[in-house]
Amino acid sequence: MRQAGRSLPEYRAIRGTGSILDAIAKPDLAAEITLQPVRRYGTDAAILYSDIVTPVAALGFGVDIAPGVGPVVEEPFRTERDLDRLRPLEPETDTPYVIETVRTLVRELPVPLIGFAGAPFTVASYLVEGRPSRTWAATKTMMLREPALWSALTDRLADIAIASLRSQVAAGAAAVQIFDSWAGALTPDQYRRFVAPATAKVCAAMRDLAVPIIHFGVNTGELLDQMAGVGADVVGVDWRTPLDVARQRIGRPCALQGNLDPAVVLAGWEPTRDAAEGVLASNAGHPGHIFNLGHGVMPETDPGVLATLVDWVHEQPVTP
Repeated sequence: MRQAGRSLPEYRAIRGTGSILDAIAKPDLAAEITLQPVRRYGTDAAILYSDIVTPVAALGFGVDIAPGVGPVVEEPFRTERDLDRLRPLEPETDTPYVIETVRTLVRELPVPLIGFAGAPFTVASYLVEGRPSRTWAATKTMMLREPALWSALTDRLADIAIASLRSQVAAGAAAVQIFDSWAGALTPDQYRRFVAPATAKVCAAMRDLAVPIIHFGVNTGELLDQMAGVGADVVGVDWRTPLDVARQRIGRPCALQGNLDPAVVLAGWEPTRDAAEGVLASNAGHPGHIFNLGHGVMPETDPGVLATLVDWVHEQPVTP
């Protein structure tokens, strides 16, 4: 999952202060931060150190990431005129540091690299709300009152995500993950009408590259069937929905990623092992399973517990 290294002392030693966007713009630093958890834990893949708002920030939309807050927008998206602030992304010009980071990592990593982008809905919610929200009131108001404008916004963001993802794959990323972090704020009907078309566009545009596509959201238990239906190869499941229930809801062949509660890890090794055994029991030996946390690593996590967890998972029998 995202930012797996942020609980590591070696991460805090080199991360520095200021916005994460400053660190992302330094390829050597971003590559080193990506490598740190792989070195420490021996994970089976690495995920690029970046952020879902990196492309729109690079376009000059006025996005920053405030420490302890998250993405904040100086002038939130409000009218059709704001579409002009979201010109097509040209990765070689706008985000060359991301491409350089990917190329460095492909040379140095002993495991595959996963690139990623924000899903159109979640990125749009930040642009419209202007900062993290618990109600997404402005976002839902725009969806319902101005559906044409909303569609134009998410379509524009889909094109930006496509350009970013394709550039990461061209630089060597072996898989990509689409983060729709806040999709769980929606009803199934809202997701179908206002979110699925743009996300499906992203997935469809990646098909010719023949790399696996992972699709993840938080609190999306009621949306799993639709999230699988937009064209992803793997659906991330957070800790709220058991894997056997997730498979029943999806109702079609699909690999799952997840879904240990990251808060359980804070309780120490024995509770973590018990919960991990529960995840594997829920999977019931299904071959389409990537063991992972159900969301990001919490900064206060003990790295020793995670290291023991990775070793333990690697010792478990794998279904052929």
